[in-house]
Amino acid sequence: MSVDIERYLSVRSAYGASIGPEGNLAFLLDTTGVPQVWTLGAPGVWPEQRTFADERVTFVDFSPERPEFVFGMDEGGNERTQFHRYDIETGDLDALTAHPDAKHRWGGWSHDGERFAFTSNRRDEAVFDVYVQGRGETGADAELVHEGEGWLTVSGFSLDDDRLLVSEASSSFDQDLYALDLDTGDFEHLTPHEGPIRYLNATWGPEGEALYFVTDRESDSLSLCRLAIDDRRFETVVDDEWNVSGLALDEDSNHFVYTRNVDGYTDLTVAELVGETDLREFPTPDLPSGIAGGVSFGPDGERFAITATGRRTNANVYVIDVETGSTEKWTRAPTAGIPAKTFVEPDLVRYESFDDREIPAFLSLPTDAEAEGEDASTTESGGGVPAIVDIHGGPESQRRPSFSAVTQYFLDRGYAVFEPNVRGSTGYGKAYTHLDDVEKRMDSVADIEAGVRWLADRPAIDSSRVVAMGGSYGGFMVLAALTEYPDLWAAGIDIVGIADFTTFLENTGSWRRALREAEYGSLEEDREFLESISPLANVGRIEAPLFVLHGENDPRVPVGEARQVAQKAEEAGVPVETLYFADEGHGFTKLENRIEAYTRVADFLDEHV
Repeated sequence: MSVDIERYLSVRSAYGASIGPEGNLAFLLDTTGVPQVWTLGAPGVWPEQRTFADERVTFVDFSPERPEFVFGMDEGGNERTQFHRYDIETGDLDALTAHPDAKHRWGGWSHDGERFAFTSNRRDEAVFDVYVQGRGETGADAELVHEGEGWLTVSGFSLDDDRLLVSEASSSFDQDLYALDLDTGDFEHLTPHEGPIRYLNATWGPEGEALYFVTDRESDSLSLCRLAIDDRRFETVVDDEWNVSGLALDEDSNHFVYTRNVDGYTDLTVAELVGETDLREFPTPDLPSGIAGGVSFGPDGERFAITATGRRTNANVYVIDVETGSTEKWTRAPTAGIPAKTFVEPDLVRYESFDDREIPAFLSLPTDAEAEGEDASTTESGGGVPAIVDIHGGPESQRRPSFSAVTQYFLDRGYAVFEPNVRGSTGYGKAYTHLDDVEKRMDSVADIEAGVRWLADRPAIDSSRVVAMGGSYGGFMVLAALTEYPDLWAAGIDIVGIADFTTFLENTGSWRRALREAEYGSLEEDREFLESISPLANVGRIEAPLFVLHGENDPRVPVGEARQVAQKAEEAGVPVETLYFADEGHGFTKLENRIEAYTRVADFLDEHV
């Protein structure tokens, strides 16, 4: 018997861990329905809840010196994160920023735990400035140490706390690194370059003489590199056909953790930096197959915490001994009584698109569906199971094999789930990510069409019952697929999606407009093209029922995108349903809202598919 959606959405996640100066662990857990901060002193014991808000907590970071942590929280999904400090010993909770109209982006503690750094758009909504603030001060006391001209993020204090490492993003594929001297205010450009180059996940090296980061400056994939600050000498540490996707370096012990993204799966390496670019590798930790990240070293650098999740494993925090690889599961986020063995692992497949390019995808079949090549399972429609084509957002993103309660729910209900990483997705090299830029946008939609044609050849799939579902940019892909290839679809589900690039760019948050124009095209130069590919202008071509869901506080894709496409669809005679949440933003985080949303989605599919 199928398990209802409320049970699946009650599968909990523990993640985002930070190790404190005494070795205890702070992390986020969504047991109450929204992520809150919990702490643990040892693996597997009952955790203690520290925050009790109705809104989601977005991160937690322990002080390096005191039993206290800072956490971030926004309101109703508006992404205007505010910082708060919590004292473990007294339970005192202090508001640090208190600028509710501004966004705040955490930049980390100083090594002495006296200060922290962040960026914010308090001065000008369209740009981010750099601030430094004392641990006991309020937002009124924050010191503006650098006025920015774009999207700035602080990556951390140098070892002696006199400099900040700052990243500036011109687009998702073009970043620069700077060193900000806190005494002189000098903002030193460390990575001048021409053309789009990524400099990501940067960290100070030992003694502050160099930086370590991942970059695609000389290759199609992201390599792990070192940059000497004095003479700007670049050296490669790890070069691979797959992206080096993350890194963490403990400055005291020289212990080093980096990950590679191998076809979506995480490959983790633990090592010691024994020279400028030489690594001595340690045994590989035993983590669930899937993805892992979010490294936090302990106070002596001898162990670290990391979050791991897979398609059959909900997110939990593991603590790993660096030199031995010994791995302990510290958190016990429950699966709501659903046996993990019932969760379905996907197959990694590839299919040919219109130009013979191979497109990677994950295909999951319900457990009672027959294997490919055998007779299709018998259904009322007489030929296999229905399928949901679940399209990721971004497009600078990648569908990876993490746990998804919604995916497992629909598999349990008898749907296949197909998740393509169409051109423009990250994880497959720089060239692949640019195959959908501006005038090539509809080539990625054609990849969806090719994927559905490929599905139609699978004996287990009923090609007359295929659903398009996606969120954010994935919502645009749903609407574009419904209008470009109307005969393929039995239904469409648009979640916080873009209906028209011109209205989206006109109304999205000013702080992100330039970054989005770099990907989609600019209003000034590309308006005619953007209007020509607008699903909104072609709603009348849709033949399948449409369900539109959105959060009214969405700062990325304003709710007007949903309202206008729903209205146009209704006027065109398309069967359309809508669901708006007054207390959500770009996605749905509150448990009661998620239950309502996906109960409605399931009912919609029951009726139409």
